[in-house]
Amino acid sequence: MSGIARGRLAEERKSWRKNHPHGFVAKPETLPDGTVNLMVWHCTIPGKTGVLIFPIHEFCIDGARLIIFRKFSYQFNGIVGGMDSRNTDWEGGYFPLTMHFSEDYPSKPPKCKFPQGFFHPNVYPSGTVCLSILNEDSGWRPAITVKQILVGIQDLLDQPNPADPAQTEGYHLFIQVANLKTPRIVPILVFKG
Repeated sequence: MSGIARGRLAEERKSWRKNHPHGFVAKPETLPDGTVNLMVWHCTIPGKTGVLIFPIHEFCIDGARLIIFRKFSYQFNGIVGGMDSRNTDWEGGYFPLTMHFSEDYPSKPPKCKFPQGFFHPNVYPSGTVCLSILNEDSGWRPAITVKQILVGIQDLLDQPNPADPAQTEGYHLFIQVANLKTPRIVPILVFKG
């Protein structure tokens, strides 16, 4: 099975180098001796463009500073309320992610992990992403590509899935913010900093 996994990952790498979404990074790990480890990829996911966010509440839990952000629920064209939508915290954000592939890939999905402690309703405290297409028993298909996984995770960051929470604290905060009734504003992510 090892040859199948490595062959597929070599093809994925080649395809990625030719064509990948703007702002995304995905590359196999380079070992100290200069060889490439195709089984571990270091990635960066950019925040979605054109999304204006702003902090609405800040507090501390167990010594960690938590900030709840909210976003406008429509796309912007240029300047809104004196703020340039191309110059937002979310749009300029880059989120590091590591993909760990097993020898059973592509029969089994990779494990996708943000740094430990990444605070989001659909990311476990360990950093592991909870996303249907990464679920071996339900959403995973061997035809799913690295590009599709990363774009799916970017979408999940922008639109958390309350039906599939991965961490209690992040889920409860997301639900609390979702229940606030403010016209034209919807909840976004909860960041831990």
